[in-house]
Order: sequence, then C-alpha cells, then structure tokens
Amino acid sequence: MIDDDGYRPNVGIVICNRQGQVLWARRFGQHSWQFPQGGINPGETAEQAMYRELFEEVGLHRKDVRLLASTRNWLRYKLPKRLVRWDTKPVCIGQKQKWFLLQLISNDADINMQTSSTPEFDGWRWVSFWYPVRQVVSFKRDVYRRVMKEFASVVMPMQESATQRNTPAYRRKRG
Repeated sequence: MIDDDGYRPNVGIVICNRQGQVLWARRFGQHSWQFPQGGINPGETAEQAMYRELFEEVGLHRKDVRLLASTRNWLRYKLPKRLVRWDTKPVCIGQKQKWFLLQLISNDADINMQTSSTPEFDGWRWVSFWYPVRQVVSFKRDVYRRVMKEFASVVMPMQESATQRNTPAYRRKRG
C-alpha cells in the first residue's frame, strides 16, 4: 500500500528499558543496525501494526511493554535512488512512519529475534538514548533525530531516576 506521493505507510518502534537505554537491533546478515519497523497492512491501524511488528521482529507481546508515547505526525524519509525498485507499480520512493515509544516491563530474556522464518534481525543490545541518531544509515538519520527529540522528554526523566537509584546517598561526615 503506497500513497499518492510514493511513500509506504510504516511504523517505527523505540523500546527503552528502565534505565532509559534503547534497544538497537542488527539487521539479519548485515553490519547495519536500526530500530524495529515495518509496514502497515490494509485495514490495520498504526497501533495494531506496531504490536504485530513488535512480535514479528523482537518476539515481544503487548503484555511485555508499556506504551509511553507516539509521534504527533507522520515522519518521512526518501530511499536512496539505488534502493528504489523502479520496476514495481506504484513506485515506492520512501517510507512515511508513525513512531511509538515503548518501555520493556518484562525481562530482557523475553526478547527473541527468531519468531519468523525470515527474521529481520540477528542480534540486539541496549545503547544510550542518542546513540542511534549517529549510527543509523544516513538516509534515516533526520527521521531518527526528530523521533528521539520528540521522545526525549519522556525518556530523560527515566535516565535521571536510574542514575539517582544507582548513586550512593550522600552522607555528611559527623565531626
């Protein structure tokens, strides 16, 4: 399903842990990393697509996460010309994405990249919140920057809270 402007509707998923780190996934058989994402099927809402993709790509169910936020608007990126399939009709020149911020409330062990016969990812790790903006492929960088900027107000307090939990309480020396 491609819109009149040539963009495929898609969802992107940022999963954070209680420390405010984000799940960074390695594309199957490649050296590139990204957030989970996937297309929206006809008749499916963006939120329904997000939960479907969440299971297909990282093996998590709705009960494993808490929905914290979603982007206000659709964000678009164009594919580099070398990646456009010019022989298909209609031609898809890029993706328009609705992004969701989830917090993992189950265990890391519940993450499973092998739920499909054709997995999208073959590895993952927790990284600092802003790390993906610098590391994602260049044509997605602007969208990632905008997504993370929008979600920062939700995640930053989590990081501060985690830091406070891990810092020993200050004790004044008694004289």
